[in-house]
Amino acid sequence: MDLVVEVYELTKRLPKSEEYRLTSQLIRAVVSVPSNIAEGHERSTARDYANFLSIAKGSLMETETLLTLAVRLGYLTDGATASTFALVTEVSKMLSVLRKRLVVR
Repeated sequence: MDLVVEVYELTKRLPKSEEYRLTSQLIRAVVSVPSNIAEGHERSTARDYANFLSIAKGSLMETETLLTLAVRLGYLTDGATASTFALVTEVSKMLSVLRKRLVVR
């Protein structure tokens, strides 16, 4: 959820011309991360949960890619996104560990 809040704050810096392109895609991707975690948690099997964690990780990587694109296009700076990229890395590690624990059982 912290990542979602950070990305929402960053999207306020994107140009209005990107509202229905990069901005909406970025918000959709980042919101999908905790949404898929929550949905998977309520599934009946660990295997289903693990699958939703994989989907969440895919959305997380999409978020990272879109943020990288925003930096490369000059809409955001490395300094403005540093903590967000660090959070992406942290969430990625957490998802990997959790998924691995579910699959091992």
